[in-house]
Amino acid sequence: MSLRDVPTIVSARPASPEWGSDVAAEMLRRLRVPYIALMPGASFRGLHDSIVNYLSNDGPSLVLCNHEEVAVAVAHGYAKLTGRAMAAAVHSTVGLMHATMTIFCAWCDRVPVLVLGGTGPMDATARRPWIDWIHTAHAQGELVRDFTKWEDQPASVAAMPGSLLRAWQLAHLEPRGPVYVCLDQGLQEERLAAPIAIPDLTNVVPATAPAPDPDAVDRAARLLVEAERPLLLLGRTSASDAAWADTVALAELVGAAVTTDRSGPTSFPTDHPLHQGMWRSQSHDAAVAEIGDADVILAVDRLDVAGALRSRAGRPVHLVNVSLESYATRSWSADYQEVVLAEIAITASADPTIAALRSAVERLLADAPNARRRAEDRAKVVGRRSRERRAAWTAENDARRDSSPVHLARALGELRAALGRRADDAIVAQAPLGPWPTTAWEFTRPHAHLGHDGGAGVGSCPGIAVGAALAARGSGRTVVAVIGDGELLAAPTALWTAAHHAIPILFVIANNQSYFNDEEHQERVARARLRPVENRWVGQRMDTPAVDFARLARDLGVTGIGPVSEPAALAGAMRQAVAAVDEGGPALIDVRIVPR
Repeated sequence: MSLRDVPTIVSARPASPEWGSDVAAEMLRRLRVPYIALMPGASFRGLHDSIVNYLSNDGPSLVLCNHEEVAVAVAHGYAKLTGRAMAAAVHSTVGLMHATMTIFCAWCDRVPVLVLGGTGPMDATARRPWIDWIHTAHAQGELVRDFTKWEDQPASVAAMPGSLLRAWQLAHLEPRGPVYVCLDQGLQEERLAAPIAIPDLTNVVPATAPAPDPDAVDRAARLLVEAERPLLLLGRTSASDAAWADTVALAELVGAAVTTDRSGPTSFPTDHPLHQGMWRSQSHDAAVAEIGDADVILAVDRLDVAGALRSRAGRPVHLVNVSLESYATRSWSADYQEVVLAEIAITASADPTIAALRSAVERLLADAPNARRRAEDRAKVVGRRSRERRAAWTAENDARRDSSPVHLARALGELRAALGRRADDAIVAQAPLGPWPTTAWEFTRPHAHLGHDGGAGVGSCPGIAVGAALAARGSGRTVVAVIGDGELLAAPTALWTAAHHAIPILFVIANNQSYFNDEEHQERVARARLRPVENRWVGQRMDTPAVDFARLARDLGVTGIGPVSEPAALAGAMRQAVAAVDEGGPALIDVRIVPR
C-alpha cells in the first residue's frame, strides 16, 4: 500500500535507470521494500528524487518523519509486526548520530531494519563548500558497526545492487538485526553512461531457518516427558499462527507450566490455564516462583536465561536452552547477557525447534500411557494454581478500581469495553512503564503484544507504535500504544507522522507526571546511604508546568482527549478516542494515573 503526501503526484517515470540513485531505487523495488521512513537530508537527495520521480513514490513509498530516531523506530515497529524490514534513510554524519539509539534498540531486539545513509561526495573536488565537507566521513558506518549485522559503502554505482541485496539478506538471516548501507552522494548523482546489471530476484527465496539437531531434540523431549515439574520459559519466539499452535500443543502435551516475558512479543496465550505469569508485570513474582519450583526448564529464545535462574540460588535444574544468541555476540555491548550453562544447548531457530519437540514428545507419549496420565494430572494442578493466582490479581485490581488519579487497570478495562469484540484482536505496543495489570488485558493471539524496544531507550516506543500501525493498516486490527509521559515527551513528533499519513493508532498516555522509575531508583540509593527519601522527586517530576498532552496531540494533527483523572470520565473518553481511530486517523488520550 503506497502512501502519498497528496492525492496524485506528477509522474515522469523513465523506462530504465538514468542516474546512480535510480539503480539503488530499482533494487529496493525488486527487494519489495514497502516504505522508507526518513527525515529529509541533502546527502541522499539523489535517492529521494529517484523514489519520487523514478518509482513514482510507490514501492517503496516515503514516510515523512521529523527526527531520525523516529524514522528508524518506525521501521523497527513495522518489522516487529511483519517480520520483514522496511527502510529508514538518515542524513550523513549528523543524521546517523541521531539514529544511533534506535538502531541500537533494533539490534538488541533482533529486528531487521534496512538503514540507508549518504555521505560525500567522496571525490573532494565535487564537494560544495563547507556543507559537503562537514557531512562527509571516511568509513561512516563505523558509528554503528558494533550494533549492526553488517555495514557497507559501495564504491561504484555497479556495486550498489549487490550491497543492498547482501544487506537485505543479512538483516533477515537469524538472528535478525539492523544493517546500514551508505551511498556516496556523488555516485547517487552520477549520470549513467551504460546500463547497470541489476539482479532478477523473481526466483530468489530467503534462506531457511537454522534447524535443530535431531539427537538434541530427542534428548530434550525425553527430559520433558520424564519431568515432574516442567516449565516453558518463553522469550522472543515467533508470532506466526503455526508456531503459536505448536507451542501451545507442546505445553499441553507435557502439562508444563508456562511463563512469558513482557519485554518480548506475545508467545503464548496469557489466559491459558498453563500460563502462570509474565515477567515485568503484575504476575512477575509468580513467574519467578515457577522457575524456583521447576525440575526441567525449556528456555526458548529467552533473553538472559542465566539471570532468570538466579532466583534458584544455585539449586540444580535440567536446562534446555534454545537460542541463536551466540551468533549475535559482539564485544562492544554486553547485550549478550550472562553465560548460560545448559544441559542441552540447541543452537537453532525457535519455530522449527518447537515443532520438532512437539513431534518428538508426541512419539514418546504414544506408547507411554502412564506418562500421559501424569501430564494430564499435572496440567490440572497447574491450571488450579493459575486460577487462584488470577483471582488474586483481579481482586487486587478491582480494589483500586475507583482510585483517583486513575489506576492503569481501570483505564485498560474501559478501553477494552470501548473496543468491544475487537479488543482481543488489538495489537498492544508499550514502553516499560510500571507493572502491567495482568488480568486487565490478556494477550490471547499472535502479535497481541509487541514487547519493548530491546535497548531500553527512552523515546523509541512512539515511533515503534506508529510503524506497527502502518503495518497493520487494512488488517482490521487496532493498534494501541500504552506509554508513559516521559516516553512521549522524548519523541512527540511521531504523532505528526501518524497524522500526516493518516495512520490509525490509539495512544494511551499513562501520565504520572514523573520519571517515576528513576524516582524509585533515587529512593533506593537514599535508603542505602541513610539519606532523606523525601527528596527522590528532585530532577524527576514533570508537574511544574504540567504537560497538556491532549493539546500537544492536537497541535500535531492528532485527536487529543483529556487529561482524564477521574475514573467516571474514562468510559466516555475511551469511546471518543476509539471513534476517532475508527475514522481512519490517530488519537491520543491523556490519563492521569497513580504511579504504581
